[in-house]
Amino acid sequence: MERSRIALVGSGRMGQFHGETIRLRLPDARLHAVADPVPGAAERLGAERAYTDAAGVWADPDVDAVVIAAPARFHADLVVAAARAGKHVFCEKPMALTLADADRAIDACRAAGVILQVGFNRRFAPDWAAARALLDAGRLGTPRLLRSVTRDPGGFDPARVAPGTIFLETLIHDFDTLRFLNPGAEPVEVFAVADALVEPAWRDRGLLDTAVVTVRFDNGAIGTAEACFEASYGYDVRGEVLGSGGMATVGDGRRTGMAFSDAGGRNIETARGDQELFAGAYTAELAAFVEAVRTGGPAPVTGEDARAALRIALSAAESVRTGEAVRK
Repeated sequence: MERSRIALVGSGRMGQFHGETIRLRLPDARLHAVADPVPGAAERLGAERAYTDAAGVWADPDVDAVVIAAPARFHADLVVAAARAGKHVFCEKPMALTLADADRAIDACRAAGVILQVGFNRRFAPDWAAARALLDAGRLGTPRLLRSVTRDPGGFDPARVAPGTIFLETLIHDFDTLRFLNPGAEPVEVFAVADALVEPAWRDRGLLDTAVVTVRFDNGAIGTAEACFEASYGYDVRGEVLGSGGMATVGDGRRTGMAFSDAGGRNIETARGDQELFAGAYTAELAAFVEAVRTGGPAPVTGEDARAALRIALSAAESVRTGEAVRK
């Protein structure tokens, strides 16, 4: 089969990584085009065609599928436009910022008959996939307690953090993880606490940089998700599921399995960013998308999965505003 021709929309930090993955790491795909208003973006990534506006991608008859890595506020509109142009869609999380926009994106892709996959990369990381395999095989039994942790390495500009970011763009990964490790269950209650503990001077301007969220599921399981925008020791993502048959823990943040011991004690090297810790998972999710495009699907992570995680994120934000649990 001919290689799938992929267009990248948005070539910022994550978009550049995805563009390099398409061009260098996916033998069944080729980076056909890049749409970005920044001059030279396509040339830097080695794309065959350059557009300064996504409209050029929609009109390009040679584009089979698009990878959307533009800022989150544009995602839903871009998904809808891509679907209407008949292009299969991979969209970075979050797919939308409101449930109405999530429904609009899902409906557009369904009506057009195109594949929609959303970038919840942790599902493709070996640890997380292995834990899910234990659940599917019944070895962990019925989930009882779940935990997901995201701690960023810091260095962020508080002036550029929009209200709700910690829920909509950071913890949304953890909300998807809780669902992934509790298959078939849906949330019935969400309670959250959050504050600006890294940048307290920005608290009155709406910044939340540290949060803990409790999620009750309809099968009785209780999940916690926590996030902080600064961990001095690196990028830390972990998870745990305790079931009636045992426990699985995932992630430890190490660059390698090596530990160095000297007079000062034992030291390990930790990952300093998401693209380092999850490089393989980012590649695997795009490889799965390309395979779905080539074979007709289905997508392994759907628009409905994105909507479900968004529903928890919005409930968490509401809980912080009201100080009360949000029941579904």
